[in-house]
Amino acid sequence: MRTDLSIVLPAYNESQRLPSYLGEVQKYLETGCAGAYEAIVVDDGSDDGLGSVIENWQAHWPALRLISHPVNRGKGAAVRTGMLAARGGRALFADADGATPIREEAKLRAALEAGADLAIGSRLLPAAGVSRRRAPIRGLAGRFFAAAARWWLGLPVRDPQCGFKMFRREVARELFARSTEPGYLFDLELLALAHRHGFRIAEVPVEWTEMSAGHLSLARMVPRIFPTMWRLRRRLRDEP
Repeated sequence: MRTDLSIVLPAYNESQRLPSYLGEVQKYLETGCAGAYEAIVVDDGSDDGLGSVIENWQAHWPALRLISHPVNRGKGAAVRTGMLAARGGRALFADADGATPIREEAKLRAALEAGADLAIGSRLLPAAGVSRRRAPIRGLAGRFFAAAARWWLGLPVRDPQCGFKMFRREVARELFARSTEPGYLFDLELLALAHRHGFRIAEVPVEWTEMSAGHLSLARMVPRIFPTMWRLRRRLRDEP
């Protein structure tokens, strides 16, 4: 049977937060998604019992797949594993904390149907009736980072880091086969590759709410950003 949509959820030690979003995803897919679908959780070496939680869900949700990394390899590696394993004609990856409601996938799907090769959620594009809730200091840091990434890597989008992106299956396979970045800045490499190879990118305003108890902190993240962007820029120079 043809699978129309794959939803990939990368997760590391998310046994407490993921079930809530997973329930939202299941309800949405079973009641509002035309055609066959699959949901893929990629357990990125969790040690909090996440695998057992997902196995319990699988008992009453056959469309749910679990892929496990034996050790933690990073968000980029987890997303790559899931997207390369996806069987859907369209493949979406979403953050496990549910910051973007799953119903927003309809906006990205519409962009693909209108001709885009990939559609990315944006927290920075203005849109009437679209709510975003974020701590002011993190919002300011996010805008600065996005501007730096656009300038340094030549990205044609306002918000490269929103964890809600959808691809045509063949585009996902090509881009993720080329990508190598294992960490949380993998989106930058992915979008730079898409731009370089001429894929049509649509940026779509989506609702978004900052979730607490995440794995990233500004104090740990900031010192790594610019060395990683420098490495990505050098790597992309050699991309054929």
